[in-house]
Amino acid sequence: MPRGRTIAIVSGVSVLAVGAAAGGAWWVLHTRGTPQETAQRFAAAWQAADMGRMTAELAAPASLAAYEQQRKGLNVERTTVKLGQAVETGDGTARAPYTATLTLRNIGEWTYTGQIDLKVADRAWKVAWTPATVHPSLTGQATFSLKTDWPARAAIIDSSGERMDTGEVGGSVQQLVGFLDKATAKDVAKLGPSYKVGDAVGRGGLQETFQKRLAGTPATEIRLGDTTLTKIKGSAGKPLETTLDPRVQAAAVAAVRDLPKPASLVAVRRGTGEILAVVNNRGGFNRALDGRYPPGSTFKAVTALALLAEGVSPSERVTCPKYATIGGLKVRNSEHAEYGSLTFSDAFAYSCNTTFAPLTAERLGPDKLLEAAEMVGFNQPLSIGVPAAKASFPKAKSDAELAAESFGQARITASPLVMAAAAAALADGTWRPPTLVKGLEQKAEEVELPEGVADQLQPMMSAVVTTGTAKAAGLPAGTRGKTGTAEYGTGPELPSHAWFMGHKDDVAFAVVVEGGGGGGKVAAPVAADFLRGL
Repeated sequence: MPRGRTIAIVSGVSVLAVGAAAGGAWWVLHTRGTPQETAQRFAAAWQAADMGRMTAELAAPASLAAYEQQRKGLNVERTTVKLGQAVETGDGTARAPYTATLTLRNIGEWTYTGQIDLKVADRAWKVAWTPATVHPSLTGQATFSLKTDWPARAAIIDSSGERMDTGEVGGSVQQLVGFLDKATAKDVAKLGPSYKVGDAVGRGGLQETFQKRLAGTPATEIRLGDTTLTKIKGSAGKPLETTLDPRVQAAAVAAVRDLPKPASLVAVRRGTGEILAVVNNRGGFNRALDGRYPPGSTFKAVTALALLAEGVSPSERVTCPKYATIGGLKVRNSEHAEYGSLTFSDAFAYSCNTTFAPLTAERLGPDKLLEAAEMVGFNQPLSIGVPAAKASFPKAKSDAELAAESFGQARITASPLVMAAAAAALADGTWRPPTLVKGLEQKAEEVELPEGVADQLQPMMSAVVTTGTAKAAGLPAGTRGKTGTAEYGTGPELPSHAWFMGHKDDVAFAVVVEGGGGGGKVAAPVAADFLRGL
């Protein structure tokens, strides 16, 4: 019995030892994962440009710089790798076919096929990487590059179909159009390697804003070293149609050209917001679009809009004293004028600060005046096709500031463009975002003015021309508008910008003469010349 028990025990130990040996052999001989799984992980990391994850799948250390060079050399925006079925080829090796699609900036898509080689290393399937894994033709230190041939640049045209980008147009149009320049290294970094240093690129204005549209896409060779891998067809640029009307532009140019002070005029079509003319009589700074001027009493048209909406009627009796004090601010009229008792319409026509400031404090307050300003484009984003300054109307923080805002002073700023668009809104009953490029998507939405208020305002704006501050300007019959004399700077005797904004027929406009003085004496006659020129 002892002997048999001993044998049994030894036999049991032998079985356990054999079992352990068999288990160890299983772990030693078993290969973890499949070639398909490894290839999928590598392809996913390639798509994501994750070099760390790609490196983790390699059978042996290798530089993967070729992927980065491919991305930069071809300006790859997106990589898509579609993996085929991996096939084991014996002796612990396999291959997985792929189709790579690279989206190239400014050019389009390039698709090619290749394969990922795999092998067993350290009991797992790994990528047996060579340069050919990136592209079948890649060997050694060859690099990817592009050779481009650009089509003829598309034209920028006015509303009549005539070209504006010939370099023969006037200076104001040139400011809008911009010009062509040779691409710098900085431009190439921004636009992509389809551009080379020295290629034509837009600089300023519409040429720069719509560079891609106008330039089109080049016919492109994708090269690897000295070898052309494929050719991609280009596409012609698309012409850019603007709303500029050459007839209106010419009239605007003639109206401001000979003024001794810097001046700007913008005209907008009522009912559409299309910009018909943009003129500056001095080069450099584009005052018409980027100017930030206090609008002065042209803003009374906006204040009147708010007061009419609150129930003030054009025939309501008001007073226009020589002085009025609101919140500690002593308000006076231009040239210290006073008109006593008169209608609200006449107070508007004579531009009575001492009427509008008290009425604004009594009937409106900061919120309602802000609301009216924003109805006609203040604080609204502008998207016209070229840079343009947004008009600013800060909410008044005191009664004194509110009083100053009622006649376009304090911290309010606007460009001639904004005031022309406001004039169009007051004429039409709807504010529309102004634009210089047809079909351009807008950031701001149209705003309908309170019902009937624009109709009430029209006779008041007519009175400005026939009996009020613009009576002596020689404006054509049917013109409606508002003068503005906007003080700026510091000191006991402040200089002022001269303004006139208004509309006639379907053309709304605004004129500013920088440091020009009185709106009725200086800006309104410019508007008269403009309208007669039409």
